[in-house]
Amino acid sequence: MVAAMKDHVETVLQTVQSGSAPALSRIAASWRRSMDKHGLDPAARGAPERMDDDQLHRRREETGAFLRIAAPKLDQLFGLVGQSGCTVLLTDAEGVVLDQRSMAADAAIFQDWGLWQGTNWSESSVGTNGIGTCLAEERNVIVHGQEHFLARNVGMSCMDAPIYGPDGRLAGALDVSSARSDQTEAFNRLIAAMVAQTARQIEVETFRAAFPSARIVVADHEISDTAMLLAVDADDIVLGATRAARKVFGLGATGPIRPMPASDLLVREDGPHGFEKAERAAVMRALARAGGNVSEAARALGVGRATLYRRMKRLGID
Repeated sequence: MVAAMKDHVETVLQTVQSGSAPALSRIAASWRRSMDKHGLDPAARGAPERMDDDQLHRRREETGAFLRIAAPKLDQLFGLVGQSGCTVLLTDAEGVVLDQRSMAADAAIFQDWGLWQGTNWSESSVGTNGIGTCLAEERNVIVHGQEHFLARNVGMSCMDAPIYGPDGRLAGALDVSSARSDQTEAFNRLIAAMVAQTARQIEVETFRAAFPSARIVVADHEISDTAMLLAVDADDIVLGATRAARKVFGLGATGPIRPMPASDLLVREDGPHGFEKAERAAVMRALARAGGNVSEAARALGVGRATLYRRMKRLGID
């Protein structure tokens, strides 16, 4: 075991000193950040730093509805992976573990590894790892065994996905970690898919909770593995958008959104515009409510049947 850790330290040092490796490998680039930017030593043996209970309580309070919404999703994910010796962790944007699920029989193992509430798993604290690298690079990651920066962590496998808040800012990371030496990379990929799916569910539910009175519109786009949602008010004005929707529609990565009609984002450019668009929408709604009965739709709109037929012809409504 000691020899293996020495070999890992030597591999990290040689890779970081290489002129090309960090440019060709994301793991190698993370190793270089860990050493050059954060001043970490791959041979360090100390467990991640852990804040006291009062500090952790304050951190949890600061998340608002995030933890409450995420809790049942953590339970569901743990129900799928817990029996295989995994722990489920939820962190804030700085990599501090806020909530956790693990089997009672595995608790001592995870505490010894530092995989516990209140510990800081940021890349600046412990180098390359699932949580820290996920947050640093804002992407789904798998960090398996020898890919960790610290030699003390090479017995772990970590599968992570970032979670974004309703304002588009990074809210935290969802992690499944295992300290089993026989965990395969194929099994890690399967878990990683479940982690990514659960992270998106948390993101969606948090977004919906942030706009309780709004209509939530699911945007149609070729990007299918992200949460593409818009929050729209009664006047068709966009109030909010998820991180993916912000990116696709050019709404700004974070912060308040400039008010604009949702129809301007979602309709085809070759369709009707301005008041004509609004008029067509009103006619279509009236016809839908009337079950296609033109006379009934005309009465609802306060116009004559012949007038409605003329408008339908002008608007291209069959």
